[in-house]
Amino acid sequence: MQARSERTRRRLVCAGARMFDQNGYASASLEQIAEAAGMTKGALYFHFASKERLADAVQEHAQAALADFRQRQRAAGVPPVQALIDLSHALAKMLQGDPVVRAGFRIGDECTGRRPGAAGLRQAWTAEVLRLVAGARKAGDLHEHLAADGPETLLCAVVRGLESLSGAAPGPGRLEDRVAALWAFLLPALVPAPHTARYDVRPSPLVRKAARCPAVAGCCSPSPVRGPARRSCRRLVTPPRRPAGPCVQRAGAGRPLPAAGPGWKP
Repeated sequence: MQARSERTRRRLVCAGARMFDQNGYASASLEQIAEAAGMTKGALYFHFASKERLADAVQEHAQAALADFRQRQRAAGVPPVQALIDLSHALAKMLQGDPVVRAGFRIGDECTGRRPGAAGLRQAWTAEVLRLVAGARKAGDLHEHLAADGPETLLCAVVRGLESLSGAAPGPGRLEDRVAALWAFLLPALVPAPHTARYDVRPSPLVRKAARCPAVAGCCSPSPVRGPARRSCRRLVTPPRRPAGPCVQRAGAGRPLPAAGPGWKP
């Protein structure tokens, strides 16, 4: 009985994410969400007392995807700079193929300042970037002349820019090329020349594997950005429950950086 209840809850989170992603938080209605999940509105209310509670659950699952990927990186012993590269590739893939992550960011954008905790997902990503930059500094992997907050500011802006880039790229392969080209420009500015060959700007096997696992792919089948809500729900990584509230290891690979000159189009 409990397992069935969890499956139903995940299905509702999946449907809610698709509606929030497609229509925006303000415009998505509980009626639309219940219909997308193939359930009655009463069944939805049994699991979520309001749209705010459902939005909280969507953001919690999106944060669980981030936590799962970072845990995989730590287990693989990925050095900080490579972890930053792979994290950006993973984020781009999540934003392009996972409505739960896209919806989590959109809820944050629409509700920050109006609902406590609405910016939690973006804050979680920013915190991971800052931790990895601090680790790279401590390891001596960054240029010594860089301003105190220079890399942090730049890479936090990159996280924001990936949201637009993931929506504009026509397909996963093209998106990988664009993120790799971005790092081809960034890496020499951040890392001393003798060390750049340690890092690979292409997505690692860890990124590719994570993009296929429930923690990153979300509870639903992959879908285009802002796509329709007619997809089956799959297993979703379940974050720890909390009280309801208001509204790769590849160092030394030495693969050459990809060309990113005049032929590359943003």
